[in-house]
Amino acid sequence: MPRPVNPVSAAPKGPVLGIETSCDETAAAVVGRTASGAPVILSSVVLSQTEEHAAFGGVVPEIAARAHVEAVDGIVKAALTEAGTGLEGLAGIAATVGPGLVGGLIVGAMTGKALAAARKLPFFAINHLEGHALTPRLTDAVAYPYLVLLVSGGHTQILLVRGLGRYERWGTTIDDALGEAFDKTAKMLGLGHPGGPLVERAAASGDAGRFHLPRPMRGEKRLDFSFSGLKTAVRQAANAAAPLSDQDVADLCAGFQAAAADSVRDRIGRALERYRAELSDLADPVLAVAGGVAANGAIRAALNAACQGHGVRLVAPPLSLCGDNGAMIAHAGLERLEAGLFDGFEAPVRPRWPLDEQAAPMIGFGKRGAKA
Repeated sequence: MPRPVNPVSAAPKGPVLGIETSCDETAAAVVGRTASGAPVILSSVVLSQTEEHAAFGGVVPEIAARAHVEAVDGIVKAALTEAGTGLEGLAGIAATVGPGLVGGLIVGAMTGKALAAARKLPFFAINHLEGHALTPRLTDAVAYPYLVLLVSGGHTQILLVRGLGRYERWGTTIDDALGEAFDKTAKMLGLGHPGGPLVERAAASGDAGRFHLPRPMRGEKRLDFSFSGLKTAVRQAANAAAPLSDQDVADLCAGFQAAAADSVRDRIGRALERYRAELSDLADPVLAVAGGVAANGAIRAALNAACQGHGVRLVAPPLSLCGDNGAMIAHAGLERLEAGLFDGFEAPVRPRWPLDEQAAPMIGFGKRGAKA
């Protein structure tokens, strides 16, 4: 995508501040490079809004935006202090401008633009999905091209990352994102919010074979995902077993998680077949996983099994970088700084912003969540 040049005479060298406010975490981080050129996280501060939204069973956009306004200045200051640099030590400032909840995006974008304008620094308008997609280069120095599975509360996508700004969507969800399915399953079983960790915790003491649940899209040649039917099957099983005991809930969680993992393994297995066929000359083929659901142990195990079967290395971020964070935004800004890709201060926030803008819209695609 062509990007207007920020009116800065020369891009200085040094670390980049990243600001992330797209959903329910207020985050800021500073990322630079070591003397050898490796990326290094100099600071990372994340403030979760879990308690503010827990009573509602999900994220309330107005509450999220207000919380970002109250917290962002302090979070940015804390990140700069932890990094040991003031604004004068930065080479640029990056902020998430989409996709996400528009109120939160405005808070982060305006904060980043104001700081960049005041210090006459380059500004980088970052796609939240690009931050996730480039995380393997931050944590493991993965070389282009590589395959990435992006799994979160708002997205389930398979992307080929050919280079900075060059992304091909190979598959996506036709209904619910995987993280959304985890959250809705937790809600219907009375576990609370956020649902992903709670479902995984309950599943640890459950019998995954007790309830017979579907494996959506298994065997399909297309590389897309579907989790709405699985979620409905859980509801039907729960209604049939009501009133639910703690063991019933644990068994349902275990069954749901196992079905989701089996579906992901099948979908990724087919994607890896294509990956190995189309890029057969890669010396180190990599599948990276990113997004909040990347923290789930069963999903990681399923991906590892698929990778072993195709001779591909699995790269998974540390748990601290699975969810939304400022480090991935700062790192994306750092890569864009070094590539000379700057943004003007007129760069808009974009509640919807596909990473592969050339990909055709999904027929029947019904996702309407925060990061659709």
